[in-house]
Amino acid sequence: MNQTRCQDQVILNLWHPLAAVAETVPGVVSETVLLEERIGFALDAEGNATAWKARPDVPAGGRIDAAALKDALPTKTAYGYIWTSLGTPPADLFPIPEFEEADRRRLNAATFGVNVSAPRAIENFLDMGHFPYVHTDILGAEPHTEVKEYDVEISVDRDEILATRCRFFQPMAAATSEGGADVDYVYRVPHPYCSVLYKSSPMDESRRDVIAVFLQPIDQEHVRAHMMLCILDEENEDKVIKRFQQTIFGQDKPILENQFPKRLPLDPRAETPIRADKSAIAYRRWLSQKGVTYGVIPAAV
Repeated sequence: MNQTRCQDQVILNLWHPLAAVAETVPGVVSETVLLEERIGFALDAEGNATAWKARPDVPAGGRIDAAALKDALPTKTAYGYIWTSLGTPPADLFPIPEFEEADRRRLNAATFGVNVSAPRAIENFLDMGHFPYVHTDILGAEPHTEVKEYDVEISVDRDEILATRCRFFQPMAAATSEGGADVDYVYRVPHPYCSVLYKSSPMDESRRDVIAVFLQPIDQEHVRAHMMLCILDEENEDKVIKRFQQTIFGQDKPILENQFPKRLPLDPRAETPIRADKSAIAYRRWLSQKGVTYGVIPAAV
């Protein structure tokens, strides 16, 4: 087992994202930070990924060589990103079958550095109540401020949280939108630091766009947020689609960075919940049940 600063074995044994494949130059060493460890990574000419604990003899910007490969960490590419683990990860990541559908646009909308814990960022992603106030005239608008009743379950079989029957009026739900509409949402949290959103598509009423946030924990109070898009859009250029999501995340960033405390309290008495927080309550309970301690303030025993 690798010696790490993070002592949370649940988190160490997860797959974590490092970078978008499309933004990584093949054959050239890149460096990042994961769970307080400097990590080197690279793609070969065939698109195969390798990651390792960074060392002075394999500097960023250089060419990958055998010295790095012999100490390689578990590594894979999935959903357009390079993933690695500092522990013993499962064989597979959580499924997103829509990613394989040929007519979808698959993009990294952006990767943002955010001064907040990963669990706080996930909780914000699940929160519909802030739409009218933070994303005014895009994802929400007054007087349409009510979060209607919705369903939340913690699935033991799938080991994830699922929120369904989510519905919210949005003036401009996507780059392809031509006017306001009630938008159907389904939220999944299949990983403590990743969430997947399915929302009704303006292009095809029978299908949903997929937007995911894959959080790379730099340390307990800093993340890199990778925003994955898997959407139906035959009209807009990539830069237009990305700009729309970047605008939304740019509005969220100062809100996230002003959260206090930056780590997510898991004690149900720590912060007063309301009905709109059903997903957040389930998420906190799920983290507690899993024994997660990194990026959170555990409930008092």
